[in-house]
Amino acid sequence: MWNLNDIKQIEYKSGYSFLIVFDDGISAVIDFSDYLRRGPMFAPLRDPAYFRQARIEGGTIAWPNGADIAPESLYEKCESAATR
Repeated sequence: MWNLNDIKQIEYKSGYSFLIVFDDGISAVIDFSDYLRRGPMFAPLRDPAYFRQARIEGGTIAWPNGADIAPESLYEKCESAATR
């Protein structure tokens, strides 16, 4: 369960994937491919070079154009990956 945890580390892996590490230690490699089809804000992320420009902003992953992903969604994905 997400308890207002912040992302503390991101590391590009390959394709459209980043390793996401939260401040409580939960982590997973997340594939962001599905987000690339979610409207015009995410369209620039289809360019692999632009996708790799992600940074941590406000406790979550964000890109220079203002696109970001709700940290609670990413936390759930990390939890799911950890239980597989």
